Amino acid sequence: MEKLKQRWGLKTNWDVIAVLCVFAINGSFAAKIGGPILDYFNITPENTSTWLRVLYRILLIFPIYQTTLPLVGWLFGQFKFFWNFEKKFLSRLGLGFLFKN
Repeated sequence: MEKLKQRWGLKTNWDVIAVLCVFAINGSFAAKIGGPILDYFNITPENTSTWLRVLYRILLIFPIYQTTLPLVGWLFGQFKFFWNFEKKFLSRLGLGFLFKN
């Protein structure tokens, strides 16, 4: 727990637990919502190959996860941590221009 607090710059054990909960809840949410969204666009197992459906699902889950991570973090009082996390992560992907003023 101490290593995570130091690495992430958190102050309390509750902050570490909150961050881990946010990652878990947000990941589960993004994965769960992906299926119904694909179904809405009629990308079903009956009319799309398994590999293509998996690819679409991964491409769909990524932006959902990135968008909802700061929102779920806010619910747990960790918005600042996740906002900074998003900026750093997207900058590493070459999308840092999204956060320039």
